[in-house]
Amino acid sequence: MKPNRPIVITGFMGCGKSKIARELARRLNVLLVDLDEKITHRETRSPARLIVEDGEPAFRAIESATLRNVLETKTAGVIALGGGAWIEETNRKLIDQYGCITVWLDAPFEVCWARIKASAEERPLGKTRSQARQLYDRRRPVYKLAEIRIEVQGRKTIDDLITQLILTTDYTDE
Repeated sequence: MKPNRPIVITGFMGCGKSKIARELARRLNVLLVDLDEKITHRETRSPARLIVEDGEPAFRAIESATLRNVLETKTAGVIALGGGAWIEETNRKLIDQYGCITVWLDAPFEVCWARIKASAEERPLGKTRSQARQLYDRRRPVYKLAEIRIEVQGRKTIDDLITQLILTTDYTDE
């Protein structure tokens, strides 16, 4: 089975975008592009370093340019966005222009925060619980603009989430 259109995974930091996207791409046997990894490779600095050193607006411009490049190549079957990429209207329009299926991984704040705290990854936009909570609350209404919402909570395993995602998207047998 292959998706008719690229699947774009969005959601707050720590919700599981990269992990879910990686497993989904593996099961569908399609190319995965993790936008943050692509940016790190192209810029030789992580998104966190770019934000700290150059500022968020400069990073967002790089992020949008990288997303455009990924979509123009038409090779990615699954794209994992960074937590803030979907928030930018420019990126949402670009994703829509290329006819992607958009999926929001809706994880409760406490789940995200626990993962953020446990991670060694630098997160300059969510350094404190209060800062992360404000960002979560501000972004949530925009995440709701995605076509598909997958709840990441309770006892759902990655397998459960992938199965639910596959059942709610369009596929063709190829």
